[in-house]
This record gives sequence, structure tokens and C-alpha cells, in this order.
Amino acid sequence: MGPPIRPANGADKPAIIDMLRDTPEFAPVDVQVAGELLDCYLEGGAESGYDVWVSEVDGAVSGYVCFGSTPLTQGTWDLYWIAVGRRFRNRGIGSALVGFTEGRVKKAGGRMVLIETSSTPPYRAARHLYRRLGYRMAARVRDFYLPGDDKLIFQKVL
Repeated sequence: MGPPIRPANGADKPAIIDMLRDTPEFAPVDVQVAGELLDCYLEGGAESGYDVWVSEVDGAVSGYVCFGSTPLTQGTWDLYWIAVGRRFRNRGIGSALVGFTEGRVKKAGGRMVLIETSSTPPYRAARHLYRRLGYRMAARVRDFYLPGDDKLIFQKVL
């Protein structure tokens, strides 16, 4: 059994932002965008188009996930952001958050989850996690983020 997972609330924002800042894969602009999506959720709930949940270990936010239904599609959802605090890694929290997301998507009638990520070496662990959890690489957009940094789109049909 994984960690407790609950809806994010305003009190969680500092811990989420600190976790993102402490994740070396994320540049300051990444943290800014993730914070903007979090603010959308905190202001409008799931009706904002984003759903944000946190995991807890010993009362501390240990990870978070942000996902939502993909506009203009039928049953396709995006997992936009996922992060696990450094001191909580390698405990199955990332797997639990992805599994939780898939359960929520299924419950909402979703049929597919997409995850976009970078092809660079720092994202190797994330790509490994997605493959281990049954996602397959559905597309590659070469030089998307920067020359030599491809956008990889992982897909799982539920």
C-alpha cells in the first residue's frame, strides 16, 4: 500500500514549490509554469482543467501530481507534472501517484493518459518509471525544447 494521497490545498503550495525547486531537472521557468497550474487549481478546483493531488509521509508532502482532461479530445488525459521530494525517492511514491492518476482518469471515463518529457539524460529515471508502469513511447518530436532535446510523448491506454 502506498502513501496517503489527498487533494492539494493552499497550505501545500510552499512545500510543492520547494520540491519543484529542489528537483534538478526543472529549470526556474518549469517551476514557474507548474506554480501557475497549481494556482489555477487552487482558485478553481478541478473545473480549472487541472487536478492536483499530494502524497504524504509522516505528515509531510512527499510528492505531487497534476493532471487533467485534454481539451478537444474524448477520454484523453494529460499527466502534466509529477515530482517526488528528494528525501522521499525510491519508496514507490512516484508509482503510487501515477497509479492514483490512472484510477481517477478511469473513474472519470478516461481511456488514455499521455505524459510528455524530455529526451535528455537527467530525465532517464522518469522515462524508466513510465516504461515500467506500462507506458510506451508514442511519439518523438526532435529538437523540440532545444537542439538535441527531443520531446517524448508516452502513452498508456487504460
